[in-house]
Amino acid sequence: MNFETIIGLEVHVQLNTKTKIFCSCPTSFGEHPNKNVCPTCLGLPGALPVLNKEALKKAISFATAIKAEINQNSIFARKNYFYPDLPKAYQISQFDIPIVGKGSLDIEVNNIQKRIGITRAHLEEDAGKNIHDGAFSKIDLNRACTPLLEIVSEPDMRNSDEAIAYLKKLHSIVRFLGISDANMQEGSFRCDANVSIRPVGDYALYTRVEIKNLNSFRFIQKAIEYEVQRQIQAWEYGNYAEEVYQETRLFDTAKGITKSMRGKEESADYRYFPDPDLLPVFIPDSLLQEASNIPEMPDEKQIRYIKEYGLKEYDAHVLTSNLEMVHYFEEMLTENITPQGAVRWLTSELLGKFKGEVNIENSPVKAKTLARLVQYVENGTITGKSGKELLDIIFNNPQNTDIDAIIQQYGLKQVNDDSAILEIIANVLAHNEDKVQEYRNGKEKLFGFFVGQVMKMAKGVNPTKVNELLKQKLTM
Repeated sequence: MNFETIIGLEVHVQLNTKTKIFCSCPTSFGEHPNKNVCPTCLGLPGALPVLNKEALKKAISFATAIKAEINQNSIFARKNYFYPDLPKAYQISQFDIPIVGKGSLDIEVNNIQKRIGITRAHLEEDAGKNIHDGAFSKIDLNRACTPLLEIVSEPDMRNSDEAIAYLKKLHSIVRFLGISDANMQEGSFRCDANVSIRPVGDYALYTRVEIKNLNSFRFIQKAIEYEVQRQIQAWEYGNYAEEVYQETRLFDTAKGITKSMRGKEESADYRYFPDPDLLPVFIPDSLLQEASNIPEMPDEKQIRYIKEYGLKEYDAHVLTSNLEMVHYFEEMLTENITPQGAVRWLTSELLGKFKGEVNIENSPVKAKTLARLVQYVENGTITGKSGKELLDIIFNNPQNTDIDAIIQQYGLKQVNDDSAILEIIANVLAHNEDKVQEYRNGKEKLFGFFVGQVMKMAKGVNPTKVNELLKQKLTM
């Protein structure tokens, strides 16, 4: 039997406000445990929450980016459940009327475009962090009350590749907007994946399983693929009802398997009701207009690069794949070089050298340094071959950024002097008189031989000049 996979994702984006969503505690990461806390985020009696306006603005910016509905009137609710890292025993979230309503994202997988629906995106507070240390469990509440934007997709994805493409697009958007650093290692961008299967041609929705707290694209993909196979095997062996039931599972990264964590609650189990300590939210037109003024998004930037710079679609896609790449490319263009030259040396030459932890963010070759190298290649100061040699030297010695000194030291400067080139040409022709005669008798393929000999004798010689002067000498 063939099966179809149904995937819906809930993404939690930690907003980069300076203070928490309902109190004035800082949101700085890596502080001593339980330093950034106060009576409000500790849930102490009598402490009252106050909504952070900046969190609201960032949610509106996101809604604008995905062309979603924005509810000018919204409310916060209490989501009731007990967990050690939630001192109040309820979470302030949104239910009936979220800030962000329906929207969508377009993804591309294997050259096929697809639109993924977004059901809603609502503001809520984050919980604290449980730390299990041997026989003890500790709780760090620094993260409690940090503003989250939870983005809930429609179950429109049909395989793990589509899920990853959607997540990467979402990750890119929140970074381009500047509303989150989206650092997956620090938990600023994490995902819960809802996965189910059904026989191909069957349009019913069967039992879904939620895989909780995934914070790596690689592990998200592995978790989804494992869970799909687990459910297919349960179906084929006839024990689907016993093995697949609505629950929350965790992904064991060491073993590459999902494991049962707890039964999955329905929304009714959370007993949502409007938070009596928070007034309903009304977004005035002035705030809506201010927050809707967003920067250029990845898709828009890609289209502009193609139209304005004449770049190929693939190159424009690579450049806009993340914010750091865009910043690097655009900084290169400030140095008066062609966009095509910048693209070639950035995507083909520099990116090809990245290994391990080295990436565009910590590249040993800075944008202006690479741009100057490109400038020297384009104006004929050095050859393309010498440019690659120069890039190797700079990449492996990042503290040495004096390009002119390196060119001088390694003799990389291109020879453009006609008299010097003519002297080398004369030497080559004198040592190959028989081939010169053959060329003049019509064997024009020998021209490449002469060019090669001249280039071998004269390191850094301008190939255009060589071709031009060599033709003159051979036709004399």
